Amino acid sequence: MITRRGVLAGGAALTVLGAPRPSLATTPGRLITQEASRQIVPTDYPETRLWRYALDGRTGPATGPTIRARQGDTLSLRLENGLARPTTVHWHGIRIDNAMDGVPGVTQSPVGPSETFDYVFDLPDAGTYWYHSHVDSVEQVARGLHGPLIVDEAEAPDVDDDLVLVLDDWRLDAGAQITDDFENRHDRSHAGRLGNVVTTNGDMDWRQSVTAGARLRLRLINVANARVFDLALAGVTGWIVATDGMPLAAPRVIEGPFALGPAQRLDLIVDIAGEVGDEVGLVELIRGEAYSQATFVVENGGSARTAAPLPLPPNPTYGVADATNARKIEIVMQGGAMRGLPEVMSGGVIRDGRSLMMEGLFWALSGQAGRPDTPLAEIAQGETVAIDFVNETAFPHAMHLHGHHFHEVAPDGSLGDFRDTTLVQPGQRVSTLFVAHNPGDWLLHCHMLAHHAAGMGTWIRVA
Repeated sequence: MITRRGVLAGGAALTVLGAPRPSLATTPGRLITQEASRQIVPTDYPETRLWRYALDGRTGPATGPTIRARQGDTLSLRLENGLARPTTVHWHGIRIDNAMDGVPGVTQSPVGPSETFDYVFDLPDAGTYWYHSHVDSVEQVARGLHGPLIVDEAEAPDVDDDLVLVLDDWRLDAGAQITDDFENRHDRSHAGRLGNVVTTNGDMDWRQSVTAGARLRLRLINVANARVFDLALAGVTGWIVATDGMPLAAPRVIEGPFALGPAQRLDLIVDIAGEVGDEVGLVELIRGEAYSQATFVVENGGSARTAAPLPLPPNPTYGVADATNARKIEIVMQGGAMRGLPEVMSGGVIRDGRSLMMEGLFWALSGQAGRPDTPLAEIAQGETVAIDFVNETAFPHAMHLHGHHFHEVAPDGSLGDFRDTTLVQPGQRVSTLFVAHNPGDWLLHCHMLAHHAAGMGTWIRVA
């Protein structure tokens, strides 16, 4: 049974379990950060005050509008900071020129209030990406500074519609306002900042009418601070055709639940079945219950396709990842609640875990809490790198590498999905392999954003 998202009684805070289509910006120019209000929860609550992007006067359903371009285009955007706080923009998943990556203290200085910064970069890869603030991101992303970035292939797949679905959660108080407990130590030492309102495209009950037999491309983007969405299809047949923007060699049939970690994306192609009046689509699974995440209402009949979808065209490759002579790096995730933090390096000196936790640092990567002054590794451009992520903590971590994608390596050594963010469960070792083709200083961090703020970040240098 699918349960519609609704307001649940009980507790002082607003508790909700749960998106008009996003606008498309075909002529990008001025990207402005601004304060705004949006009706996220039902109208018997007030509008929620949030931060968002506006692009040439256009906004998205809740936060940033969809920026849409074609593979091979050059994107040129001037960030105008209309907030009272500094910010930057990170173009998540784009294999980008390092100077345009948007990381304060690594690739640029923060953009202060009323200041501007010009982002100009090429789009080498088609696929589903997104953009978001990288200054105090545990707060700024939670307040709404994010939006989809879609790069279209030269030839679109055979589908009847192409839909962007931005999955998020919001932590709201009883007055439907975003709580300002961004330094909450429980969040930082446990699973991260989890919201009590779940939305798709800013809507608690996103739905769209479709024709029976329609074939849809669904671009799923998880912009939540820490929530791992455990998802399943309901009443539709589907295939995964791309992970984190990168096409699979062959579409993969979806046969059961699948996870989407923070910052990850999935491109699905689904075929709509059912009778007129049926409600089908995508659900989130929570403790055995299925909650509607995106609902398609079948309104009339049509003819269905009988063949499986074809693969998406591949994106460019930058050398062949060869594990035989790869540079091997092991990154051990340490700390957090129920494990504790050992003596680790922080600020260039060895510190005991207790004193670090008193300062709000709860996590470390291979004995280092917080981003060090020197890189984790200096890698020659074109070198193959094998990073093993080892999770010795009690919580999952979504590990994101800037400027590159990597293969997840199967236990038999075969190359799996090509991603920029991998979800590492407690006690798990995830092996990855990639060619370090893109020169520059590149951040590597947990995308549970409270974990990053509490010590789980480092960087590599490719030269």
